[in-house]
Amino acid sequence: MCGIAGIFNFDKKPVSPVILKSMTDAIAHRGPDGEGQWAEGPVGLGHRRLAILDLSPAGRQPMQSSNGQYILTYNGEIYNYLELRTELERKGYQFHSRTDTEVLLNVMAEWGIRGLKKLNGMFAFAIWDKEKKRLILARDRYGIKPLYYSKQGNCFRFGSEQKAILADRDFKSKLNKAALLEYFTFQNIFTDQTLHEDIHLLPAGNFMVIDPSKETPIRVHQFWDFNFREPDQRADVEEYREELDRLFTQAVNRQLMTDVELGSYLSGGIDSGAITAIASKSYPYMKTFTCGFDLHSASGIELAYDERSRAEHMSYHCKTEHYEMVLKAGDMERVLPSLSYHLEEPRVGQSYPNYYAAQLASKFVKVVLSGAGGDELFGGYPWRYYRAVVNEDFEDYIDKYYLFWQRLLPNTIIKEAFAPIWDDVKHVWTRDIFRDVFKHHMPKLTRPEDYINHSLYFEAKTFLHGLLVVEDKLSMAHGLESRVPFLDNDLVDFAMQCPVDLKLNNLSEVVRINENEPGNKTKQYFQKTKDGKQIIRDVMKKYMPPEISQAEKQGFSAPDASWFKGESIEFVKETLMNNNAEVYKYLDNECLQNLICQHLNGEQNKRLLIWSLLNIELWFQTNEVEA
Repeated sequence: MCGIAGIFNFDKKPVSPVILKSMTDAIAHRGPDGEGQWAEGPVGLGHRRLAILDLSPAGRQPMQSSNGQYILTYNGEIYNYLELRTELERKGYQFHSRTDTEVLLNVMAEWGIRGLKKLNGMFAFAIWDKEKKRLILARDRYGIKPLYYSKQGNCFRFGSEQKAILADRDFKSKLNKAALLEYFTFQNIFTDQTLHEDIHLLPAGNFMVIDPSKETPIRVHQFWDFNFREPDQRADVEEYREELDRLFTQAVNRQLMTDVELGSYLSGGIDSGAITAIASKSYPYMKTFTCGFDLHSASGIELAYDERSRAEHMSYHCKTEHYEMVLKAGDMERVLPSLSYHLEEPRVGQSYPNYYAAQLASKFVKVVLSGAGGDELFGGYPWRYYRAVVNEDFEDYIDKYYLFWQRLLPNTIIKEAFAPIWDDVKHVWTRDIFRDVFKHHMPKLTRPEDYINHSLYFEAKTFLHGLLVVEDKLSMAHGLESRVPFLDNDLVDFAMQCPVDLKLNNLSEVVRINENEPGNKTKQYFQKTKDGKQIIRDVMKKYMPPEISQAEKQGFSAPDASWFKGESIEFVKETLMNNNAEVYKYLDNECLQNLICQHLNGEQNKRLLIWSLLNIELWFQTNEVEA
């Protein structure tokens, strides 16, 4: 696990070693164990190393192939690298290290782009072909590892984080107002854009070829995509359970490979609990970590947000060495500057508890297992999918689901909220952005199951992707490698073809009430949609106590709705009820402050909006961008 950066000059100007080093220095937190730079003419590759496999100097990067043709800088882990190494050795390749880096280098040398489909793991890398004079960038199937790029003038830059690109003082930063509107619609950015106009995020499952000899010198191609669908030939229920048991165990065990100490998050939920239960069988006395919340000033449903008792129960059950941290209202205010710096721009959710969890784990281990992906693959948010389960056609489905996913500012007030810059963003149609997520996933839709599979596809492409970007940034902020066993290739392939009714128990009942939901039947609706991940619950009965395997879904959230109008109210007022706040150069202060007051007065829950505004305000304070 590492950080990468690089430059390609289209005008053939030699890369400055000083600039290249400044780019890798900007992401030094991602790789505290070493650094390396390689430059030749117009190409420069940089690397920061977090040593996980083969801690010797043989694992240093950028790494050059034995024949000198290829130079690689790489961030990630290839979990099937030993099988690939054996296959390559049969073809005559010799290896000089025990790293997966050298295996990846030779995979690309032997199979080129076709080799991407052979990789089971998480990765972002750049490889320079000295013979063909072309640079290839690639990102893993699911987007576990980020990879940013920018083309300004004759200079192409890339890096694991935006910081690497911004470290080049020749880069001119300008605010991407369209991305700002996209974020304040979805609390996420679905496109490849960022808040910097000329910095883009390479989409998950894509590779890029930079070849100045071609008519189109920069080309982006997709090599993999999700495809949730009902199986053509359905197997027996017990067969699905047995296969899930086998594949999940295999996935967890694959990701235990390391030459350093490994632990696991243990939130008290089924996903991290399942991973810990399986991993602890092969990795005895492993360390586990959880963050809880002080609930003295919480109210309502937030009184159930602390899951430490369940985590402690699982730790006892799995005999782990368990560590906990308790967060209080002031911890959000305290961490916000550092969080904003490392997150670079806000994405989904309220992520500061994740920052503290990574900080805690990093004190004891260098690798941690995370439960990310379980919800999106196996239907962990049924109350969301059921919002659009009965539809007249695809466009009807888009209208319903798009309406639900306006998480911060609905269309009805977006013009008012963006009044200061409306002329610059009025061309942005967020419904079209939403619909474009499905451009490669539009088979004929005839059943409720088809629409739920569409929703699973949408959330894997957008919500999960946002969570993965957050997970990477906040773990690497502490020099910690986070691994996600649910995103194993074989397990994902199984999940995409697992019948919907094995994930969601109450599909038939919810279809009958869907036309009236939620309306006057809100309570009934949510009671009927608290199922989800049923096949995982069934399989995990033999690995964990029933009070955990059968527990209702509980997100990893702090009781901020209570804190924002309680202990943190002065911080919220000082930051956001201030008309001189930077954010009000772009958003209408009266409109936004009215919404904030609705929360402070207890009229509506606007915790996500307040959290997002706090983050964006910090972003404007710490980023010098041209308006």
